[in-house]
Amino acid sequence: MKGFATQGTEKRRLLRVAAGGLLHFSAVAAAILLLQSSTATAQVLIVSPEKIDGHYLDFHPTNIPLPSEPLSARGKQELIRFLTAEQGFAMRPLPLASKGLTLHANGDMQPTGSDYVNEINEHGTSAKPGDRCVISDVKIKDDRIIFELNGGPDHKHKWLRHISIGTDPNYTTPVVQDKGEAPVGSRLTLVFPHAVPEVSGKQVEALLAPLLGFGLKSPVVAYTDTLPPALKQAILDHHVLVGMSTEMVIYAVGEPQQKIREREGQMPFEEWIYGESPKPVQFVRINGNRVIRVEVAEVGKSPVVRADNEMGDYWNTAAPTPTNVHTVKLGDRDPGDDAKQTAQKAPPSLRLPGETLPTDNDKDHPTMQPVQFPTGSGSGSGSNSGQAKPQPSSPPSTAPQQQAPTMGTPQPYVAAAGSPQR
Repeated sequence: MKGFATQGTEKRRLLRVAAGGLLHFSAVAAAILLLQSSTATAQVLIVSPEKIDGHYLDFHPTNIPLPSEPLSARGKQELIRFLTAEQGFAMRPLPLASKGLTLHANGDMQPTGSDYVNEINEHGTSAKPGDRCVISDVKIKDDRIIFELNGGPDHKHKWLRHISIGTDPNYTTPVVQDKGEAPVGSRLTLVFPHAVPEVSGKQVEALLAPLLGFGLKSPVVAYTDTLPPALKQAILDHHVLVGMSTEMVIYAVGEPQQKIREREGQMPFEEWIYGESPKPVQFVRINGNRVIRVEVAEVGKSPVVRADNEMGDYWNTAAPTPTNVHTVKLGDRDPGDDAKQTAQKAPPSLRLPGETLPTDNDKDHPTMQPVQFPTGSGSGSGSNSGQAKPQPSSPPSTAPQQQAPTMGTPQPYVAAAGSPQR
């Protein structure tokens, strides 16, 4: 019995050693695989901010005459009834932000310029130009009308959707049922100078024209109404221009019959093909989101290729330079005018600039003129003839001083070598 027990113990020990070795081998293999996967090339997904067309940064205010009477209770009810569930088309990108856009009646929009672009890039776009928008809610408060488009940018219940009630912490019931869908709407605020006047629904729609376009129109017409006239006509004529975006191409000629992805050197591109032979075939080459080349081929004719930009400065997002800007130079003076800065200034005087006195040209009342030094002659004439050299100081002496020479007989100048003569 002891022998059988010892043999069973040894077998169990061998099994444990084999299992431990297998576990060790599995751990080493997993570590190698993990190391190889960590050294493999990772794929990085880069999300670039959405670009906004340059002409959407320009804003043209409306000019709608407004009544002076404040809005009555009946007018408020009629206004809400008229605007609720009204459908319009976005005339510019609308941000998916809680604050939204603020439009002053017959005035400017806020935010505008770079702030408008930053809000679009930060919060995203709720509606692109030409998209259909439905006014889901209208609120009138003091001097403003607040419009919720497509459900608004916020959840209907910000706080109650996070509160649950129940006796069992594992089984509670939310106070407000929420489907969990993220809001995709936008908010517009129309602000009046004072209180909301007695305006009609049509007047409010006219005031919102820079942001929303109302009326019966097709999506193509609604989109082209947001574009410059030349580009609008090109899309309505089903003409593709070099520099268009893919969205413009789809509105102009529709979806392509065939798409081919190729590469030219280091540049990848996509070729959109429209038409079939023997009819004209149009090849639209797209890189990124822009048309870079258009080629039209017809049977029996040489292909027509266009590769130059035909959109002008349409995609330029730089704000136009104001014409009423005064550029102040450094220190409010011309730094290049060195002559005026280094010129000798006139002595202080009580006279006004350009003022003259009766005694200016009177010979009996001479005025101080610049000092003129007499020029020497003989050995004293030279470069230093008109300058007086300083003499060393001498102690007081009782000897009679020499008589100064007269003006008629010029005396030579003798430099003192040592101490002055006595």
